[in-house]
Amino acid sequence: MKEYWRSLEDLLPAEEATQEKKSSVVLSDSADSSKNTRRDFLKYFGFSIASAAVLAGCERPVKKAIPYLIQPEEVKPGTANYYASTFYDGAEMVPILVKVRDGRPIKIEGNDLCQMTGGSASARVQASLLNLYDESRPTQPTLDGNPIRWEDVDDKLTETLASWDDTKEFVILTPSIISPSTKKLLADFKAKFPFVIHETFDAFSYSALRQAYKQSFGKAIIPSFRFDQAKLVVGFNADFLGTWLQPTVFGRQYASARKLTEGQREMMRHVQFEPIMTLTGSNADERIPMAASDEGYYLNSLYLAIAKQSGLMVAAVKGPDVIDKIADELLACRGKSLVVSGTNDIGIQTLVVEINHLLQNVGQTIMVNSPVNLYQGDDTAYDALLARMEANKVGAVMFWETNPVYHAPLSSRTEEAIKKVPVRLAVQSQQTETALLCNYQLPAPHFLERWDDTELVDGVYTLTQPAIRPLFKTRTPQENLMAWAGFEGTYYDFIKLSWKENVYNSNLSKGKQFENFWKVSLRDGIVVDTKKSGETLTYSSANIASVMKNNSSAKSSNDLELVLYQSVPIGDGTLANNPWLQELPEPVSRVCWDNYVSVSPAFAALRGWSQGDVVDVNGLELPVLVQPGQARNTLAVAVGYGRSNAGRVASDLGKNVYPFVTLKNGHRLYTIPKVEAVATGGTYELAATQSHHSMEGRALVRETTIAEYLENPAAGNEMHEKVEKLHTTLYHEHEYKGHHWGMVIDLNSCIGCNACVVACSAENNVPVVGRNEVRRSHEMHWLRLDRYYAGDTDNPEVVRQPVMCQHCDNAPCENVCPVAATNHSSEGINQMAYNRCIGTRYCNNNCPYKVRRFNWYDYTGADTIPNNRVDPAGMTLDLKRMVLNPDVTVRAKGVIEKCSMCIQRIQDKKLTAKKDGRQLSDGEIKTACQQTCPADAITFGDMNDPNSKVSKLLKDARQYGLLEELHTLPSVVYLSKVRNKDKNKTLS
Repeated sequence: MKEYWRSLEDLLPAEEATQEKKSSVVLSDSADSSKNTRRDFLKYFGFSIASAAVLAGCERPVKKAIPYLIQPEEVKPGTANYYASTFYDGAEMVPILVKVRDGRPIKIEGNDLCQMTGGSASARVQASLLNLYDESRPTQPTLDGNPIRWEDVDDKLTETLASWDDTKEFVILTPSIISPSTKKLLADFKAKFPFVIHETFDAFSYSALRQAYKQSFGKAIIPSFRFDQAKLVVGFNADFLGTWLQPTVFGRQYASARKLTEGQREMMRHVQFEPIMTLTGSNADERIPMAASDEGYYLNSLYLAIAKQSGLMVAAVKGPDVIDKIADELLACRGKSLVVSGTNDIGIQTLVVEINHLLQNVGQTIMVNSPVNLYQGDDTAYDALLARMEANKVGAVMFWETNPVYHAPLSSRTEEAIKKVPVRLAVQSQQTETALLCNYQLPAPHFLERWDDTELVDGVYTLTQPAIRPLFKTRTPQENLMAWAGFEGTYYDFIKLSWKENVYNSNLSKGKQFENFWKVSLRDGIVVDTKKSGETLTYSSANIASVMKNNSSAKSSNDLELVLYQSVPIGDGTLANNPWLQELPEPVSRVCWDNYVSVSPAFAALRGWSQGDVVDVNGLELPVLVQPGQARNTLAVAVGYGRSNAGRVASDLGKNVYPFVTLKNGHRLYTIPKVEAVATGGTYELAATQSHHSMEGRALVRETTIAEYLENPAAGNEMHEKVEKLHTTLYHEHEYKGHHWGMVIDLNSCIGCNACVVACSAENNVPVVGRNEVRRSHEMHWLRLDRYYAGDTDNPEVVRQPVMCQHCDNAPCENVCPVAATNHSSEGINQMAYNRCIGTRYCNNNCPYKVRRFNWYDYTGADTIPNNRVDPAGMTLDLKRMVLNPDVTVRAKGVIEKCSMCIQRIQDKKLTAKKDGRQLSDGEIKTACQQTCPADAITFGDMNDPNSKVSKLLKDARQYGLLEELHTLPSVVYLSKVRNKDKNKTLS
């Protein structure tokens, strides 16, 4: 059997591993502990009448509900409404549905009418709901730190604009605007005030990608990439499944091209070159660690190899063997391949464009005529803006949901330049570092409180509509401009008129009057004009000789270099003040609540560093994480941390590395060459979940290669047939006369993005426990994504396995509960009666899957026993409690909780079908994890229905149960993983 390991500690000799675990035990802070332990409580009181009397006296305070005086027509108590809207945070755009109960949004899901996302949503999209209920949000306008009325703001700024000195600019700095109505409003505003200049700023820059396409196609664009149309994908430092451009869209395309269900016999092959182990690299069939400074060398070699075989007159330069092999593979997939790079370097991006052109991928897997409107920022334009500020040519600047002081400090140059501007306005929905420098702080509403629209690709329109009345005295940036310019009406009126004039047409109306068209558009949230197409762009070759000369012509030296990257949960840091995201483990390292400096095992051994050692990197102290698969002389740190003005959760959490960013050829550079790093002698324990669970030699993950699979569909899963033959039991076999719910998880589709974890937390009121409790292995997530390595520590293979309660027919937990708190339903669900549970944890000890979670403290404010509260993220505040799902019990201290297969969703759909007088349809019930999964890796349904998708997948030769040799008969089944590689011949 193939050997897997979870962390480097697994590879240590037994004695060292034991010592390592002993030394890593951390006691909780005294502030987080109750005065008396649970052990003391049971010792003094026991399970007696005395304890019952004590607990009976702890009555919950009475909370009175005030009825509606006039009940709104659309509100039915206890019934949810869904509103179509759009998530856009300046980076990622996803059409969504917002679940609203009694006037408060409680869940975000993807809009299944969107073909690009298929109804999926990323972890950040799901978690953005919690930012709505953030008590740290700015609540009212201020001037020089003093509260001011909106009417007074309008009077002052109207007067300022009317008396403006035309020799100075009034700059509006926005993220990339993808709203056609906002673009029109900005144009109207600029027409009235010619001194107004609109500039675009992106928190994380991809401006080199746009400029490369401008050189080759005459227009600065980011094309639409079609991973689902590619047979071979080669990535260079591009985490397209995690953070690069459109991870939700790309994740769905990627998984669909690799599925081996429903008779599919082909799967896309993926090769990744990268300096650090990313989510994308960990999913690759083959992965080659590469120093970031070597990317130009590898791409030069790849271009020459492809150009030579394409008949071009190029120099015969011998490149690395791995490049020659991958060039042959790419040429064999001409027109069906895709090469991408995530590096913000124009030379590298230009070379990638030329390679894709030679491979005839443009128009096949790269659609330049339907570009996406994301990341429109130009680093050279921003640099010019700073120069104008420094020269006192800017009289006012309005920061419209932008935070350049944090995202682009450029050695404090940004801060100093802003201070020279006399009038500074911050229009932000969250606290920002830039707002601290502004005279006016004008709070903007959360996106769930406002109207807007988007056009991601030409002809694809979506609407953003409010799902709740504004919680604070906020106003949108668009409403500000309308008030200051004296435009009539509201921004809603402006959007509606804009759609009537520019979107509504004979192709879309289909005979409907505009009012009907508008109502349907609001209901659906998305409108696609198939007849509208983008501008036709023509290719013209760039000066490749010059580009290649500027790229590295040889492999890099042994200098130490620092790579700055976005982590999957936190991204660029815009949503950093979000407890759900902070507690979400990073998919590769499994660390949460911190950033760190990751190093390769070889480099750590060379320096004598161990996990948790604190090192000084160019003056910044960070703890070490030893990361298998990282390039040898590479240090890597995630951006998005170290916020100084973000709110209760994110402020001063981790370290800010954006000050390391410099400019190269006018573009922000996220790789810093020739850094210094020395150990300080200190230590810091990271909150990591990676070593909490282990395979321990058992066949938890099963995998094979595509060649073996095509020869034998059961390859890698031979154990399943052997186990099935040996099954005998003393249990009485369950009879399910109605439904028998089950789930199938395709390991070949799962990319490990963690979107399912946040969806589960939001749906089921899973508590946030904080860094200290995670360190003690007390995390509460009902669903975990186990990550296993196999092979050499320098470049291991990675495989993931989502694990939740397996809902076993022969459940070991049910036999040992002394109060029958855990029991089996007539439909195969392993249930928890929370009010019965007395916290013995016998079920936890008896569960072979270790999926049951115990409430060590009162994390939710549901408990009444004093001194039990642990609330590191303010989740028990009244405002944040508005996010709780009323369909799911909020658990108090001292009970076991776990996955329920979203029983509340099952019951809701069953009731709906009963009221309609019909049978449930297959696929009608979707669990929260299934609903949001971009990879469509999870299938839920009735195993008693022979026509259900679940029943059909149960006949797949790749299906097996977790620890099926125990004969627990789990209702969660896995499909083995298949790698598209030759077992006996690899690139590396």
